[in-house]
Amino acid sequence: MTMPPCTKRGPYKNGLSRSVCLMGLSVCFPGLYGNDGLLPARWQLRYSGKALWEQLLSSPTLLWLAPRLGLDTQTAMELLCLLGAALSLAATVLESLRDSLVFLFLWIMYLSMYQVGQVFLYFQWDSLLLETGFLCVLIAPVTSLRGWRAGREHDPVTFWLVRWLLFRLMFASGIVKLTSRCPTWWGLTALTYHYETQCIPTPLAWFAHQLPVWWHKLSVVATFAIEIAAPFLFLSPLRRLRLGAFYMQVVLQVLIILSGNYNFFNLLTLTMCLSLLDDEHIYFWLRKKYTPNPNQGTHTLAHTLLEIAVWALIGFGTVTWFDLQINWDKWTVSSRTVFTFHQFNQFLKTVTFPSVWLGVLSLTWELVSSMFRCACVEGFFKRFLGTVQWTVFGAAAVSMFAISLVPFTFIEYDSNASVWPGVRQGYDAVSRYQLVNSYGLFRRMTGVGGRPEVVIEGSMDKVTWTEIEFMYKPGNLSAPPSVITPHQPRLDWQMWFAALGTHTHSPWFTSLMYRLLQGKTDVIELIQSDVSQYPFHQQPPTYLRAHRYKYWFTKTLADGSYPQRWWKRVYIEEFYPTVYLGDTFLESMLSQHGLKVWCIWKVFRPLYFSTFCYCSYSGPCSERMPPNRLFTDSSRVLFQVNPTGCVDIFVEQAFQCHDGVSRLLQTQLSLFLESVVRMEPGVFMFQTCSQMPLKWQQRYDNQHILQHAIRLSSVLKSSSTLCAVRLRMHMGLTSLFQMSVVKLIASGSWVCFNNTV
Repeated sequence: MTMPPCTKRGPYKNGLSRSVCLMGLSVCFPGLYGNDGLLPARWQLRYSGKALWEQLLSSPTLLWLAPRLGLDTQTAMELLCLLGAALSLAATVLESLRDSLVFLFLWIMYLSMYQVGQVFLYFQWDSLLLETGFLCVLIAPVTSLRGWRAGREHDPVTFWLVRWLLFRLMFASGIVKLTSRCPTWWGLTALTYHYETQCIPTPLAWFAHQLPVWWHKLSVVATFAIEIAAPFLFLSPLRRLRLGAFYMQVVLQVLIILSGNYNFFNLLTLTMCLSLLDDEHIYFWLRKKYTPNPNQGTHTLAHTLLEIAVWALIGFGTVTWFDLQINWDKWTVSSRTVFTFHQFNQFLKTVTFPSVWLGVLSLTWELVSSMFRCACVEGFFKRFLGTVQWTVFGAAAVSMFAISLVPFTFIEYDSNASVWPGVRQGYDAVSRYQLVNSYGLFRRMTGVGGRPEVVIEGSMDKVTWTEIEFMYKPGNLSAPPSVITPHQPRLDWQMWFAALGTHTHSPWFTSLMYRLLQGKTDVIELIQSDVSQYPFHQQPPTYLRAHRYKYWFTKTLADGSYPQRWWKRVYIEEFYPTVYLGDTFLESMLSQHGLKVWCIWKVFRPLYFSTFCYCSYSGPCSERMPPNRLFTDSSRVLFQVNPTGCVDIFVEQAFQCHDGVSRLLQTQLSLFLESVVRMEPGVFMFQTCSQMPLKWQQRYDNQHILQHAIRLSSVLKSSSTLCAVRLRMHMGLTSLFQMSVVKLIASGSWVCFNNTV
């Protein structure tokens, strides 16, 4: 069985999913990760003086290269977003760009952003996109090597990995619903809450919510059958079983798309479902004549009987385990869970490890079949090249399958404990690259008893309050639910998670309040892309607060007509107290969550000319030096007080080289910038360039901290070159005392002291 049509459409759909994701991320990026965003990406890149390769190993992201290219983190990340979106879209349109190297570059770019994305990029579909993206590297041809592209008898082997990933995704998503002991899943009532409590419902969700309870319970039973039983058919050698499983998954994913906005996740899942198809079915869709492979086996009566037996077993098990009974008088179907948690646990122990061996047998079959096809290729060179490719990609497939067993068996403790230690070590070694991941969607049903929603209100006088409406999440009772698939408004999604707990569980929310008080346009555009629709677009609010409400869908009226509003709500409690710029509570929250950064601007003598220059807050010097100057050098040093009482000084360098500057001089400056390092906690370290080799390193205790602060101040007064300092404050020191020490140190060579985020 050959797979060319499928292997072409797999990367095509993945490129489309990646393009949609990156374009959506590029829209949200300035407000989320910009310098004035909620969680600036530059905070995740701590330049510790390590070599580049060490930085890449610790946190694999291309953003480490930004300073070497003369870019700041924000500009570099925006460039990656736009370049990735453009390249993904081009690969979607142009078949010649559906190349293994192109997909490798796309995977590296998305991994680079994932490393600094923090909570806004830590969704399961982001991990899924990374895993499928790496599989595309193995599946897509290397178009630049014609001979390498010709012999691809290994395609079914690499394409099988997509089937295995789909199996892990769906099977785990079904299993975790029951292992979580969520009463709504066990009581089959989850969908009576789901449509109104999901993050961003669609208008059709309102109508689905009005369906009778028996239908919702039957839908839950169907979900369990599709997610737990049907995935085993993915690995079946019988094509009709795979086709049946394919259409079951398509129905489920389409219904999810119609009732909820789950961004590119469902599109990506449908892409993986293509791995269940063969050439014959693809040609049937395209209405093209299909020429069977002479080596392909014929469908016999035994195959048909076996397929009927499998479908009968799934149907019988579903009816038995959920006690399905038809009431012909009322035309309803009753259902209930008749097995216990202990019985389900025994079932899970019974099927988890055998499912691994089922995967082993299925992969072995694909490997042997591919090897046989390689041996049948005419011509020594083609046969040799095909064998080499089979060896390389077969080894890659076996390795990917092996390390995937670790996250897959997380669903059952005994199976996970029996995984070979060598496999576990391999998984640990590559876990930072997100090659394989564990999954489990909709583990517990949230919002039982009403969906919690956080509503932010602003005021100029603390008397008249105005609600701040988001574009997509529920707020206005009369506004219909949005349809935004495949875009993901990541702030709206996190607002849904924030409403499930306290504001301390969502530190970014404090940053959101602070940015809105500052009137930062990039953050406002996350709430309303048309800033004129934002109620405080002319002047930032003086006060902000947030309340928690419970929302419900309205119901159809007694006469069958529709109500005027989509939602109804009830006030529950205060979510975030009233705050304003300079408010002590806001300041303490910013410091507690590590969002408070103290800035001190230094006036220093540049290395290669004698004129003093000042640093501007925006980064490089605000004015380019005259052409007769060789270059300018600006540095920005940030003091950050984190929750453990540690005061860090981050040094960021930016310089502009003019024409005529020798490469040697530029290299010397780069080496100087790299020499600015920070030591371990509790250590002062100074390192300077040029003719003043000042190195001083000593640990301090509480009794001598002021003495050394005075000494440090005097050292800085006498130094005309740049120093990097790291000072660990002790837990027993008050914040006031800590800042007094910082100011004392700063008095040696700093002319201005203020704070910002």
